[in-house]
Amino acid sequence: MKVAALFSGGKDSTFSVYRAMQQGRDVVCLIAMKSANTASYMFHVPNIDLVKLQSRAIGVPLIFRKTAGVKEEELKDLKLALIAAKKLYKIQGVVCGAIASEYQRFRVETVCADLGLKSLAPLWHLDADRYMSELVKEGFEIIISAVASDGFEPNWLGRKLDLQALEDMRKLRDKYGMHISGEGGEYETFVTDGPIFGKKIIIQKAEKVWKGDSGVYVIKKAKLASKGKK
Repeated sequence: MKVAALFSGGKDSTFSVYRAMQQGRDVVCLIAMKSANTASYMFHVPNIDLVKLQSRAIGVPLIFRKTAGVKEEELKDLKLALIAAKKLYKIQGVVCGAIASEYQRFRVETVCADLGLKSLAPLWHLDADRYMSELVKEGFEIIISAVASDGFEPNWLGRKLDLQALEDMRKLRDKYGMHISGEGGEYETFVTDGPIFGKKIIIQKAEKVWKGDSGVYVIKKAKLASKGKK
């Protein structure tokens, strides 16, 4: 089956592409939505322009669209992007990285149903601890690109998501009740490498922007590099 993958550049959308490929899906394009609304209910915002570099690293073409990010109205923009994917790549289904959000999954399913496309959520209801450990063990290189939850401090921005970081997150979960996979919007991520990447991404320049009790790791310059090179 030819499928498009809703792609944000974060861990969940990237791992859903990986899972879809493992399941024999033919991922023929990525679809990214750039929202003007930083509080979008549907779409990831931090460093979204860098999905263009990730698309090249993975070797799958990208459909990149903008949306004002108005609640519910933004689904019309997503629908237009999927119509373009049907026309250009003859897709039959759509992969999304939803894990626990009924809001996101239901809306993606609704848009897909309108277009006669099958909605696929390969990460749906995975055990959070097992999923996060698998991400690291499968060789994905991930950094924290935004935080917005009690317990997080500026030093988390740009931090590599490794086994030690996961252990520290479990402590924050025990103390503050956060969702370890970030399903409540506690944090966002950016993937620089992984088993589906033909090349890796090197971050050359970035800035930590902290306001009140939340922050964003703004990547200002990055490049592609052959694996094994720095």
